[in-house]
Amino acid sequence: MTARVVVADDQTVVREGIVMLLGLLPDIEVVGSAADGEEAVRLVAECAPDVVLMDLRMPRCDGVEATRRIRADHPGTQVVVLTTYADDDDLFPALRAGARGYLTKDADGDEIARAVAGVLSGEAGLSPQIQRRLLERVTEPVRAVPPPPDEPPDGLTAREVEVLRLVAEGQSNPEIARTLHVSTATVKTHINNLFAKAGLRDRAQAIRYAYRHGLAQPPG
Repeated sequence: MTARVVVADDQTVVREGIVMLLGLLPDIEVVGSAADGEEAVRLVAECAPDVVLMDLRMPRCDGVEATRRIRADHPGTQVVVLTTYADDDDLFPALRAGARGYLTKDADGDEIARAVAGVLSGEAGLSPQIQRRLLERVTEPVRAVPPPPDEPPDGLTAREVEVLRLVAEGQSNPEIARTLHVSTATVKTHINNLFAKAGLRDRAQAIRYAYRHGLAQPPG
C-alpha cells in the first residue's frame, strides 16, 4: 500500500529537499507540502493523507499545536515529527500532542520510510536516539528537591523555577543544559526570562531570591 504523505516545514529548501527525497522512496506519495502549521492543518482536511511529516518550530501555528489539531479532527492521519531539535522541551510536548513518530533531520530515507510504515502499522516511529532519550527519562532517578510554593513568585514558569533551582545549586549553563537535556541556548533564554520577571541582575541575586522564596535550600 502506498502511504500518502504531507510535508510541513517552514524552510523552503529543507521542505523541497524532503519532498524530493520522499519521491525517490517506494510506497510513498507526497500529496502536499506546507510552510507552517496552519497550512498543514488545511492540507490534511483537503487531502486526507495517511501521515504528516511535521517540523516543530514554524510561524503562525507551530508543529505541536498543528499536531494536536490534526489528531483531534483527523484521527486517521498519523504525525511523524521531523525536526532539528531532540531536547525535552520539544520531544515530550510533541508526543503528548499525539505524534506517533519523532525523527531528527539527519535521518536518511530508509529511516523515514521505516517511521512512516511503523506508525501506519500501529507502532511508534522513533529514531534510536529518541528511544534512548525516552528510556533515560523513564529510568533516571527522581531529584530530591524542596516542594515549590503553591504559585511561583513573579509569574515564573515551572521550568524557570527548575532552572533557578539549579542555578542556586551552583550549576553552570552547560551543566544545567545537560541536567535538563536541553540546549545551552534554551537555558540562557530561561535565565534571561526569569531575571527579567524577578528583577535580578546576576546569579548571586538569583541564588538569594531562590532561598528567600523557598525555591531552593541553602547548603547544610
